[in-house]
Amino acid sequence: MKKKIRHILKGREKQITKEDSVLQPLPHIDFRFANPIIVLHHLQAKQIEPGQKLRIHPHPHRGFAPVTFQLQGEGYHMDSAGHKGTIKAGDVQWMFAGKGILHSEGPSEEMLKTGGTQELIQLWINVPKANKWDEPFYQSATKQQQPEVLQQPGVSLRLASGDYEGKVGPLRSFTPLVAISGEIEKGRQVQLMATAGYWTLLYIAKGSLTVNQEEVTAHNLIVFEQDNEEIIITANEDIQLLYLSAEPINEPVAAKDNFVMNTIEEANQAIEDHKNGLFGTLEF
Repeated sequence: MKKKIRHILKGREKQITKEDSVLQPLPHIDFRFANPIIVLHHLQAKQIEPGQKLRIHPHPHRGFAPVTFQLQGEGYHMDSAGHKGTIKAGDVQWMFAGKGILHSEGPSEEMLKTGGTQELIQLWINVPKANKWDEPFYQSATKQQQPEVLQQPGVSLRLASGDYEGKVGPLRSFTPLVAISGEIEKGRQVQLMATAGYWTLLYIAKGSLTVNQEEVTAHNLIVFEQDNEEIIITANEDIQLLYLSAEPINEPVAAKDNFVMNTIEEANQAIEDHKNGLFGTLEF
């Protein structure tokens, strides 16, 4: 049976640095989060001029994984655990912060040198309490390493994580999470399937589509009811989207600053630990 729409959340502008703002449909005043999906930020297409030095300064995280879907340009990552990585359009990176890490991110050195267009979506993916103090790790997958799913003419959708259509995404998560990104041409129809009981979300990065006889335009996040399994979408224009379906983590969430913990005391402790230098150092 078809899943009903619970919320349509419009991304609103949020300043994250002096230079950068993002669209944030989650968390939203009407719906806080779909644990384990805590945050969705869309850095819209931004022109990088040659010679710019645009990089987000090292900042701390604990208790979750920032996950980046690169839509255009090149993204660079480095962290205090010694991981480095560069992702290009269609690639995905997944940094698990675990017990605590500093990281810096932004356009790659090559892109800062030559210029270009930068666009990405970043998620905050929560983990169970039992894993919040695990060692940090970093993983990434190129566009080519992500299996194609829902294959038909005019549809280019890739599986970053989870199991779908008997295929397995290359990125691992602590709890089941299907993440599919890509493009659908105008006029094409796609049937998506989700596990009943899971949180299921659909973000439209570009274009507009119809789902359940309702048109939804770019920069909106659809949150579906947890009952039932089927979603049918029709592309009214060429669209770019991110589809997420995740097993709920039924634990308390205390999200504060750059930390996602189970209690406010744990979040406050993370802030103090960062002030006291327990997250290490990072030369960026």
